[in-house]
Order: sequence, then structure tokens, then C-alpha cells
Amino acid sequence: MQNQIPDLNEIIATVKRIAPFIHRTPVLCNQTIDRISGAKIFFKCENFQKMGAFKMRGASNAVAQITDAQKSKGVTTHSSGNFAQALALAARNFGIKAFIVMPENAPDTKRQAVLDYGAQVITCASTQKAREEKVEEVIAKTGAIFIHPYNDYRVIAGQATAAKELLEDVNDLDFILAPVGGGGLISGTALATTYLSPKTKVIAAEPSNADDAYRSIKAGEILPSINPDTIADGLRTSLGDKTFPIIQKFVHQIICVEEQEIIYAMKLIWERMKIIVEPSGVVPLAVVLKNHELFSGKKIGIILSGGNLDLTKLPF
Repeated sequence: MQNQIPDLNEIIATVKRIAPFIHRTPVLCNQTIDRISGAKIFFKCENFQKMGAFKMRGASNAVAQITDAQKSKGVTTHSSGNFAQALALAARNFGIKAFIVMPENAPDTKRQAVLDYGAQVITCASTQKAREEKVEEVIAKTGAIFIHPYNDYRVIAGQATAAKELLEDVNDLDFILAPVGGGGLISGTALATTYLSPKTKVIAAEPSNADDAYRSIKAGEILPSINPDTIADGLRTSLGDKTFPIIQKFVHQIICVEEQEIIYAMKLIWERMKIIVEPSGVVPLAVVLKNHELFSGKKIGIILSGGNLDLTKLPF
């Protein structure tokens, strides 16, 4: 298992390793959103990724690197949705079993997708402790290899490839923004950006109702999420001991937004760009719209992290 922060060579190796299993997603722009924001925004559309989110990158990279003996036992993780789907599909691609622990409040659409990819779903209570305990039970019973949804350098290296592609497609960005939940995407984004475009500032976007990353960076230590109550269900998790130091060192700033601002940004993307993006994915746009003085006139990359949501429960 990779046990150090991925360097540029590792990210380049990861690109080759996962190429057969992922899409190189498009970068889209929208004149109306540019006008409203006062900035020039380039959206990296990971909502078009296989299984609908960037997490396919990290899951594919992790599964590709486990040994044949480990593959014979299968893989397990705990996730409320997107990583659950990603690991289920990555396991199917490699012809191995996946045992996915999902909290009882996980969206039904995400649970169904995991089942459709051929994984076994094990339900647990909606707490971090319950997730971890249930995974331990699964490992004891099956011998499956645990792959953490974000606190794993192989996963972080996989997530870094999205920003690498964006930086290859668009030069001289002033800022790159990505959402922060557990920190896998923002860590990978910060590493790729530091290596490939050091002048570009990386900003993490977080809901005020799940602001543990913001509080953790201010406190200088990991403060877990306490009863996060946000529509951005992918951002309710707490930082890990691998993602936190990367964010501390390489992320320029964490900016929080309110629920109504997230809903407004989501509606704007749906109406103007005609694409489906989940609430977690639009948090960076909400940050740009809220902070005109910081972003006006700037060239900005935003990673639209995913598009998996229950269409029967739209907030608008």
C-alpha cells in the first residue's frame, strides 16, 4: 500500500493505470453564469464520469493496486453513496467481490446503483462509529480488503487526475475550487495544482452546516463533523489523517456557504447548463457567486464532483 503523499510521478502513473476504467470528462463554460459571477469559469464535469462522480478515479486506482491474493477475497468500504458506487463498479471491472457498508439514511438511488453494479450492501446506523464497526465485522467474516473512501493515498492520487486533466485543458487559472467532505478530492486537486500550476490558488468549498474542515484548519487539528445537516450529502464526512495535512499545507483557503446558496447554485446550473449536478458538486459555484470581490475578473476552474441524486427529492 502506498504510504506517502503522491508526487507528480505517481499521479502520472495513476493516469495510465486508470485510463481503461474512466472517462476523460469534458470542460464546459456558460456565458450566463460568467455574467452573473463576473468571472470566467471552466467547469470540469465529473458528473459525466462513469458511475456519475469523480470517485471512480480513486476507486479504480486503489483496486488496480491490490494483489491477486487480496483480489480473491474482495474489497469493502463504508460510504453513503458515491464511493460505494465507485468501488462496486471498480470491483466489477476487475471481476472481484465488493461488500459495501451503507448508512440507513443513504439515498435510495445510490443504494440501488450499488446493487446494480453487483455488490453486496450491508446497512448500518447513520454514524461514523457504526460504519466503522460494521466494516470490521465484514472484514472478520469475509477477509475482504478495506479501501477507505478518501483517507488512502491511492484514492487521493486517483482523485488528483481530475485536476490534472483540467489544467491540461485550460491554462493560467487563477483559482481551482473543489468541494471538501472527507478531503480526497480537494487533497488530490491541491497536489496536482501545486505540481502543475503553482500560481493557481486552490480553494475548498464547504457547507456552513457541515463546516468541520473549516473549523479543523482554524484549530490546527481534526475536529470531527457533529450532526452535519446539509443538502450536500456527499460532504457530511470528516477529514482523515492523510487528507488533513495535505489540505493544511496546499489549500489556500476554505470558504463556507449556506444551504439556500447551494440550492440557488444548483438551480442555476440545471437551468442554464442543462446538466444534472448533485448538491455537493455545486458548492464551489455557490462560493464563487457569494464572493464577488475575490473572484470578479478571474479565471476559475471548478470541479463539478458528481451528478448522483434522487430526482424525486429535488430542493427546487
